[in-house]
Amino acid sequence: MTLTQTRRRFLTSLSMAGAAGLLRPPRALAGDGAPETTTVRIQMPGLCVIPSLYIAEERLRAEGFTDIRYVEAPPAITEPLAHGEADFDMNYASNFVRALDAGEPITLLSGVMVGCFELFANEGTRTITDLKGKSVGVQALESHELVTLMAALVGLDPAKDIHWITEPKVKPIELFEQGKIDAFLAFPPEPQDLRTRHIGHVIVNTAVDRPWSQYFCCMLAGNREFVARYRVATKRVVRAILTATDLCAADPAGIARRLANGGRIARPDYAAQTLADNNYKWRDFDPEDTIRWYALRLREAGFIKSTPQKIIAENTDWRFLNELKRELKA
Repeated sequence: MTLTQTRRRFLTSLSMAGAAGLLRPPRALAGDGAPETTTVRIQMPGLCVIPSLYIAEERLRAEGFTDIRYVEAPPAITEPLAHGEADFDMNYASNFVRALDAGEPITLLSGVMVGCFELFANEGTRTITDLKGKSVGVQALESHELVTLMAALVGLDPAKDIHWITEPKVKPIELFEQGKIDAFLAFPPEPQDLRTRHIGHVIVNTAVDRPWSQYFCCMLAGNREFVARYRVATKRVVRAILTATDLCAADPAGIARRLANGGRIARPDYAAQTLADNNYKWRDFDPEDTIRWYALRLREAGFIKSTPQKIIAENTDWRFLNELKRELKA
């Protein structure tokens, strides 16, 4: 089935479910002026934010976009956005910080949600401190980064105290199931799958455990040229995505069923649990605090060279978010 067919089926299921009222666009958009472009390309991330992007499609059309494209890319990859192959992307805060340190032309626009990752461990590992001398599976750079930061915060030396296991042909979850590693950082739908099968236990849940739960995990960013050139269009995109995120928070089970009816997911129960477990209250956290915190931690760990002040000053634009917070008061 093609992506176009999948989207068509999904939108049909929304109509059949009587979602017209829920998807009605905010009244405030009339004063913005028409968008400078009617085409928008959005990079598709992981399961935790995919629902809001598909729910946002109807809102994007209401905002004046007629050509809405989805760019398929592996999670955590920022290159499509930086290279102009996508106009917007939702990605983990630390991934954006690292990309900005490398000079990628990206503008951060808003936080979206708190809590994507869960650090799973075997029965012999109860805390992060217990990772000393243990093996941790690594699938992507962000998992190595985050576990490194977690370990450093409790006084471990991540380079010496942890045995990092990288197996290109085997996913960490498979090694964990087989008892070949002691821990790994799980990303939806892996945590939901492991809990269903009663495998391992969580020693860090970024949705509820401090300091991770105090900061955004996933953030919204735009291609720098698009944001500078199309100011009205950018604000309309941000509004569509954030209000769609509100719907995901208000009705996780209903949104999951619609995704399943549209053929986007095989397990609506996993999607519903993911939406219910994560904090989508984008109004309640400060995105600048998030970038400052991650930039500090990543710099201390040697992952980046830029200061937080430099990254924030040169690569963020919170004006759209601040306007929308005033317009879209809960």
